[in-house]
Amino acid sequence: MSYQVLARKWRPHTFHELVGQEHVQRALVNALDQGRLHHAYLFTGTRGVGKTTLARILAKCLNCTAKGDDDSGVTSTPCGQCENCRSIDDGRFVDLLEVDAASRTKVEDTRELLDNVQYAPTQGRYKVYLIDEVHMLSTHSFNALLKTLEEPPPHVKFLLATTDPQKLPVTVLSRCLQFTLKNMPPERIVEHLSKVLEVEGVPFDESALWLLGKAADGSMRDAMSLTDQAIAFGQGQVRQGDVAAMLGTLDQRHVLTLLEALAEVDAARVLSEVASLAEQGPDFAGVLDDLLGVLHRLAVAQMVPGALDNGHGDREVLLTLASRFTAEDVQLYYQIGLQGRGDMDQAPEPRTALEMTLLRMLAFRPQGVPKPAQTPLPMTGDAVPEKAPEPAAESTPATSQSAPPSQEPASGAGAAGAPDALPHASPMQARTEESQDTLSSSAPAGPGTPTSVDTSDPSAAENTRSASELPPPWEALPDDMASDQAAQPADSQQGAEAATWEDAEEDAMAAVSDAREAGSPSSPHVPEPEHEPSMAPATPEPVAPGTSASASLASPSAADEDEGAQPPEPPDASSRAAESVPAPSHTEADARLNQAAWLGLFEQLGLGGLTRNLAAHCVVEQDDGDQLDLRLAPSQSAMNAEVHVKRIQQALADAGVNRKVRIEVGEIPETVETPRGQSERIATERHAVAVEALKADPHIQKLQSTFGARLVETSVEPRQNPDSA
Repeated sequence: MSYQVLARKWRPHTFHELVGQEHVQRALVNALDQGRLHHAYLFTGTRGVGKTTLARILAKCLNCTAKGDDDSGVTSTPCGQCENCRSIDDGRFVDLLEVDAASRTKVEDTRELLDNVQYAPTQGRYKVYLIDEVHMLSTHSFNALLKTLEEPPPHVKFLLATTDPQKLPVTVLSRCLQFTLKNMPPERIVEHLSKVLEVEGVPFDESALWLLGKAADGSMRDAMSLTDQAIAFGQGQVRQGDVAAMLGTLDQRHVLTLLEALAEVDAARVLSEVASLAEQGPDFAGVLDDLLGVLHRLAVAQMVPGALDNGHGDREVLLTLASRFTAEDVQLYYQIGLQGRGDMDQAPEPRTALEMTLLRMLAFRPQGVPKPAQTPLPMTGDAVPEKAPEPAAESTPATSQSAPPSQEPASGAGAAGAPDALPHASPMQARTEESQDTLSSSAPAGPGTPTSVDTSDPSAAENTRSASELPPPWEALPDDMASDQAAQPADSQQGAEAATWEDAEEDAMAAVSDAREAGSPSSPHVPEPEHEPSMAPATPEPVAPGTSASASLASPSAADEDEGAQPPEPPDASSRAAESVPAPSHTEADARLNQAAWLGLFEQLGLGGLTRNLAAHCVVEQDDGDQLDLRLAPSQSAMNAEVHVKRIQQALADAGVNRKVRIEVGEIPETVETPRGQSERIATERHAVAVEALKADPHIQKLQSTFGARLVETSVEPRQNPDSA
């Protein structure tokens, strides 16, 4: 006896042997049991899902003689033993006319077929016309079939099957009871193949069956045919290596290895895995497609673990791997992979495109590259300084004065030349460090900065130089400017008469700074901060959150002091630069930080980028002298990472505060001001001062009275660096 292929040998003979398609099985079984039979059925679906098999089973149900020869003999469970059932299984039942519409497309063939419709069945209960690939019929053939299809004789049933129902005329669709068969999921295919191979006595690997189930692409017949081929290829066995070699597909383990390297942020391992893949000559575009598919499943595993499918038999592996990625990483990697997939056609070679896509994933992680590039080639695994021998995924460089400004830009009074370094920051740093400019305004003025006075006092204005020529409060005066100011007579009115609205704005802001430094007891809005005496030299006097800029300017005691005070003899530029940032003493290092000290120390840390943004949203919760506990607002919890904590800890150590830093997420009371909140408050005060200065400017008032001009307050921006004008 000749060998019969598995696809034919294991073809279902009853509805209960049918694999999958439960929705079609249930409808047909109920219709047969209740006697509610339609005269035309249309089965649609992709190849190998059971369209023709369902039609033959239905033909057996209509003609089975196990329960008699009358109409009540129609059953949903054909016996398979009677003459009619055996004839249908063997393909020799005279009342079952199977027509291949792909080879009989002419209208003459259809008319010849319909000439015998009026005659009663010869052997069975019903005459069944099974037309396969019915969409191949011509338009004239459909027109010739319409009338008979709508009102056939009672002993005739039409069973139509097609893989492309869109090509059928709507007139045909409306005359049929349509059933759409679904594609077979890999789980169902693997389950069925396991049973078949166990009965056949063929040894197999479950991983090999998953490869076959994926390659079948939803078709059970294709899966059975591929299994036949795998048995022959493996000499009677179905093994994972043989199936992978036969199909020429990429082993899923290579994709998982690539993802493990991405999870470890190991660029060297990523390139090594791509090199091992290149030895097998794979389709690199297919590799990226598989990688995107796994990233999608990782995202599903992170959001809804129960919804993760086991389409490749690796559900547990993916659940473990998903815990090693953040949700942001997975989403970013998927987006970069899609972009890289579209760029493959323009790349010099597919392997280069794949490598660049994987390296781009590492370079643009939300937390940045763990180790800053110390050579022109990023992600090369170069060693970090000796004091930080952590692994590559956790190591962070210590913040030092030797770091280039593009990596860790200094701000405020924490480093000399900070205003000059800020304009050279990259565009990416300018976007991510949104608090860089505003926080820098809270730095205390150096001892060499001349005292500014209220612009409303003409006598005080005599002691000041044009504000447009003065440097910002955090920068020391040039030697020539310092000597000019020292030699300027007290009765000179030239500066006040020639001052513009820009001068008034700068003088007003200087007055706010002086009021904050002086801490005048007559001003009820400037509370004395509660801090230990040892931290007093490093802690500026912050203005209370409720204190407005106008209230600070209107303080009578401050005005009196400014009128009677003579400008101090300014030291030379070198001494001013040395005194602008007092070096932390041993007493300061041993003192415990409170919130006021944290606000004053923040600008001296020299933090930048995401690390600065993270620290700016923290408040001091506890300091026991050994460990500093910071509380982070819940809205900023996504930035909390070990790499930033280590940078903050190193910056504190450089400032003379040796602490172990721990950041916990928690609610921050509205009464407690963070460094970010302080910078925003100061920016608001600067804006208010600038608006008031504009409103008091005689030129603006003249424009308003003459032309009816209106000041748009939202467009007013205080100048950050007067020297840049």
